[in-house]
Amino acid sequence: MAPRVLCSETADLLLYGRAMTSYAPTRRGFLTAAAAVGGAALAPASVWRAAPASATAPFILKPTPPAYFKDFGTNAEMLWSSVEPQAYLTPQSRLFVRNHTSTPPIDRTTYALRVYGDGLATPRTEGEALSLSFADLQALPHHELTSVIECTGNGRSFFKSQQDQTVSGTAWTLGAVGTVRWSGVLLRDVLASLGLSADAFSIQATGLDDPFSTYGRVRRPFPIEKALDDALLAWGINGEDLLPDHGYPLRLVLPGWVGIASIKWLGSLEVSKTQLFSPWNTTFYRMTETGWPGDSPPLTVNPVRSAWELASGAVLPARPVTLTGRSWSGAGQISKVSVSLDGGESWRPAVLDRRSREDQGWTQWSVRWGNPRPGRYELLARATDDRGRTQPLVAAVNSQGYFFDAVVRHPVTVA
Repeated sequence: MAPRVLCSETADLLLYGRAMTSYAPTRRGFLTAAAAVGGAALAPASVWRAAPASATAPFILKPTPPAYFKDFGTNAEMLWSSVEPQAYLTPQSRLFVRNHTSTPPIDRTTYALRVYGDGLATPRTEGEALSLSFADLQALPHHELTSVIECTGNGRSFFKSQQDQTVSGTAWTLGAVGTVRWSGVLLRDVLASLGLSADAFSIQATGLDDPFSTYGRVRRPFPIEKALDDALLAWGINGEDLLPDHGYPLRLVLPGWVGIASIKWLGSLEVSKTQLFSPWNTTFYRMTETGWPGDSPPLTVNPVRSAWELASGAVLPARPVTLTGRSWSGAGQISKVSVSLDGGESWRPAVLDRRSREDQGWTQWSVRWGNPRPGRYELLARATDDRGRTQPLVAAVNSQGYFFDAVVRHPVTVA
């Protein structure tokens, strides 16, 4: 099978391909699915035609050119200076990458999602798991939704640069985020087809990437209420199949929640009548630091954040200019954005683009700077969502640098 090139946006993004095949819906019902086969098989190396790995990012398959990304080894951050102001959705080629290890190549023709646990109507042990092929999943009603996907540590570097606080983790600025249109099947439809116990309480999703350190494969539980609400098993982004770096062939999407909850390369779902645990909701992705309780809950819904569509330190002309940016919240729509062009001495409302009001993506906004004089300035943007949550001026410090939601001071020069 000849690989089909998926990235056609620019010449430097035409290096990436994937083997594809067509799929016909299966006639076999979910309730008669056979017992589990082993997880998804890995494809031969010849299936992939990845861009040559650079010395700084050998763990990511798609190109991450410096005009669009900052490389962090296993991770790559989208540069806000590369964002097209008129484009609402983030192309896969420009979407940030957050990997714990490296992107696994998976063959969709042999892929299987394993589902087990005592929370199913007919309880199954892990060894007796139901095995759902990609075609099985595609036989269910298809669904689309638009939402923000964001790393929990987005903005982490500002703990040090703005608050002089040392934290651990990838030093993201604000580019570990994007808004995409997901396509797939609602998890509640999958569970209804399998049969769900009335006592089901939580579900643990596990990925197929390599084990992380001594912690095993990346996995994280979430409550049954979220599973039955808007959780999606996604196979596409913006009308395209997922790229491998973003979870091909199938990933979990929990809209509004921290990115770690949306497990990529989904391999199994354990449905339980009790609360499930993993290092990713106990050791990691909780607030830890002096002043935080030892039993602080796992992080779920993302906070409110804002970003200017400019490079840090950008040089602007000394003439009228329209500046743009975006704000987003995991809990609801953005209701207002206030901006300051003088380091916080004065504030004015930004003009919101209301075209995105019906989805769970970000809100675009703009402000006209009428007659800037030459000099150095700090631009600030502060958003409020329709739940009344407003960005603070100082973020709550925690040892792993999660949830930096404070107003970011964006330096520019007018010349």
